[in-house]
Amino acid sequence: MTATTVDISARESEVLALLGEHLSNAEIGARLFISVRTVESHVSSLLRKVEAPDRRALAQRASELTRIDRAQPAPALPTPLTSFVGRAQERAELAGLLKAHRQVTALGPGGVGKTRLALVVAADVAGEFADGVWFVDLVPVTDPGAGAVAAAVAAALGLGEQPGRAMDESVYAALADRQALLVLDNCEHVRDGVAPFLERLLATCPRLTVLTTSRARLMVPFERVYQVPPMSLAGDGESDAVALFLDRVSELRWPPDTVLREHIASVCERLDGVALAIELAAARWPTLGLDGLTAGLSDQLRLLSGGSRTDERHRSVRAALDWSHALLDPADQALLRRMAVFVAPFTVDAAARVAGLEPPVVADGLARLAEQSLLVVTATANRTEYRALETIRQYGIERLAEAGELDDARARHLRWCLAQAADMAGARTDLRARFDATADDLRAALAWAADRPEQRTDMHHLARHMAELSFTRTYVGESQLRYEQAAALTDDPATAAELLRAAAAVAGCRMRGEDMYRLHRAAADASRQAGDTAGAARDLATAATNAHRFWSKFEQLPPHDETIALVAQARDLAGDDPAAQAAVALAEAGVLADAFGAAQGPADNAVDDTTARTELAVEFAARTGDPLAESAALDALTGAQSWAGDAFAAAATARRRVSLLSPLPQTPAVTHELLDALGMATEAALGAGDLPAARRWGRRLAEHPLLAEVGHRATSWLLVVDALAGDVDEVLAVSERFLEAWQRAGSPARSVLGPAVAAVAMVHGLRDDHEARRDWNAVLRQLGTPPEHTYGYGAVFDALGLLHEGQPDLALRRMAPEPADVWKWVTWIWHHWYVALRAEASVLAGSPDAIDRVAAARTVVAGNPVAEAIVERAQALLDGERERLLATVDAFDAAGCRYQSARTLVLAGGSDAARGTAAVAALGLAPMAPAPRLMRR
Repeated sequence: MTATTVDISARESEVLALLGEHLSNAEIGARLFISVRTVESHVSSLLRKVEAPDRRALAQRASELTRIDRAQPAPALPTPLTSFVGRAQERAELAGLLKAHRQVTALGPGGVGKTRLALVVAADVAGEFADGVWFVDLVPVTDPGAGAVAAAVAAALGLGEQPGRAMDESVYAALADRQALLVLDNCEHVRDGVAPFLERLLATCPRLTVLTTSRARLMVPFERVYQVPPMSLAGDGESDAVALFLDRVSELRWPPDTVLREHIASVCERLDGVALAIELAAARWPTLGLDGLTAGLSDQLRLLSGGSRTDERHRSVRAALDWSHALLDPADQALLRRMAVFVAPFTVDAAARVAGLEPPVVADGLARLAEQSLLVVTATANRTEYRALETIRQYGIERLAEAGELDDARARHLRWCLAQAADMAGARTDLRARFDATADDLRAALAWAADRPEQRTDMHHLARHMAELSFTRTYVGESQLRYEQAAALTDDPATAAELLRAAAAVAGCRMRGEDMYRLHRAAADASRQAGDTAGAARDLATAATNAHRFWSKFEQLPPHDETIALVAQARDLAGDDPAAQAAVALAEAGVLADAFGAAQGPADNAVDDTTARTELAVEFAARTGDPLAESAALDALTGAQSWAGDAFAAAATARRRVSLLSPLPQTPAVTHELLDALGMATEAALGAGDLPAARRWGRRLAEHPLLAEVGHRATSWLLVVDALAGDVDEVLAVSERFLEAWQRAGSPARSVLGPAVAAVAMVHGLRDDHEARRDWNAVLRQLGTPPEHTYGYGAVFDALGLLHEGQPDLALRRMAPEPADVWKWVTWIWHHWYVALRAEASVLAGSPDAIDRVAAARTVVAGNPVAEAIVERAQALLDGERERLLATVDAFDAAGCRYQSARTLVLAGGSDAARGTAAVAALGLAPMAPAPRLMRR
């Protein structure tokens, strides 16, 4: 299909452009503000229309495509370069099995035609599967574990990695309700990983059907085996085998010669009807003629006779390969076997580096190998790539070993991979595309070198590059693995400690608290080995701090006594090293004084003690000159300032953290710290009533690429901001992404998501959508919200809803406790909101202490534009001052709080009430309860 025949819709064009940037479905959805399901639909449509084999090919062609014809839907399957011939009976039989069984394995020796048959049958039955057909080639997978298999499937589905969740779990969740066909090709070398993955997949996804191809049975429940036969030899000159041979040499314009066809049938019979052997023979026809083919193959087959029928088919392929190989000149033989080390498509330049030859020589040789069907060539506008079919690649590896060149070729491949990785490490553009094109070979090189001590140094450097590159690519699970691998491969314990700290930071980005804790303790051990006691103190203190600071990232928290003991050990080792002293001071603030409000922290910590310890931590951190240390200490100070009720100082401190971190290179440690800082800045701005700033930080957090796959985490505080501002359309749109992502993540019971869910439930209550409100309240219950949050966001959102409904008495009852009685969860970011709404409820409910509450509230919220306006409105209602009441409309508008602005007009009554009612309706909300009369003291 050429670019001149391409036509796409505006939305498809947007999706295609982002595919060209190698974004996952979730990342595309976040960019375009559409659901992941919608993205999947567009991607599937594009794959069908363009007949692209997979996402990678579609991404490579994105810049070429301008229009796509409106065509009938077809499955998202690779499009072979040659036509499919014959096998009508096999197509019908395999299709019938797929309709009757959930997992079918197309079984047979290499070269018999399993993949081609699977592809054509998958296309035949595609219409039976409402959610499409997905193809995964497992040849590039070098790790036999189930995780690597799951990662390959996830890539084909367009799934990115969800921090806090294994890739296989993401795949199970994505396919749980899908009526789809999944084709897994070339399973034999990763059977140990495929089997457990398939068993869980089929148990979890009841409407999914899986078609696998393999040289050996997978031995999993549900498996139904279909033995793929060779090409039919029945009918002599009219057989499928003859038709395949003739098709592959169709450019020679065969005459309808019966004798000639019978001669070809004889050749095909000698080749046992094995498709690959027939195609290799057909490729030699122009130079050898039929007599030459017959003579050459007869000699080969005679030498390799004997064994079972299945063995003979293996021997037929081997014979054809041996024969075709023997006809190559020595230089082309050497090139073919050296190319076998590539597991992914390769270019001429890559081949030249690995073969140790000049590019022009390699280009000529590759062209000759392609002419003989020993390589497959794919050309695009930007590059030409070559690859060997898996059977031929395995043959090439055997030949390398026989020639005594295997280790040399693998070593050159490793050095090429290292050079590619080093070059990418310094790249600023197009990194995703380059990484995706090379990553399979980088992984293969690491797998080969794993048990070769002589390659330890190169393997260490490659693993380190892979750790950095995969983090940038947002493959955080692989990044952590590679950092740990690189640490294990170095003989320098100081370098190992550095790499283990990086691995810990990646684990933090992945929401893996236990790994953070383990890795910092391992870094401490490495530092001790290096004689760096100060470094060990820093790591021990950091491990203890993180157990409290990032407590929500742990599945099981370390015992409190254990973290206290780590702080004591760190204190003993710190000496006079500034960085170690700063780490210990922060640990004392976080672990002993609960500066982070941890679940396992002391509930009765004294504000004065917490403040003093955090200020000391900030002082020590400033001496280090390390912005990461300073940011962590400022995080503790933000908590202390919030507990003290100083919302404005907390907001300023949070902003200071973001300013410190934003200019820094986005290493794992910086990224982990920045994500936390953006969240804290959003929360603290909300506490100070600075809605524009809160929205700015919240959007920046929501758009961070590392959170694209976890939209519930990315958007949680943005939902709170929009709900409090009254931006109902934004809440409804963003909450769809939140809910979809939360469900895709397995509906985790994370109490930190509570404010967002309560905010959405409140908005649906204001809209009078009781069903949606019940649904979101059900989600809130699933999160396992701790009781102590009852008088934080729970009271604020409940009060807003009750006041809208004209039930100030119930609102006042909901906020009955004095703030000092529930200080920690109210004074965090909800203090001003709680106090201001409590004052308004007191006035509207006619409470006898309304005057005192309004006066007290005015002092507390001074400087908070939204809370000040709420208290001022309450005072105007209490005093019966209409003009003063209406003046708060401008204050709310200036603060970016549209809902409270409209509410004021309704409360003003009279002619203003009609304007207020219209404004409330324009927001998408149900009418407010009738306004009370203005009161006078």
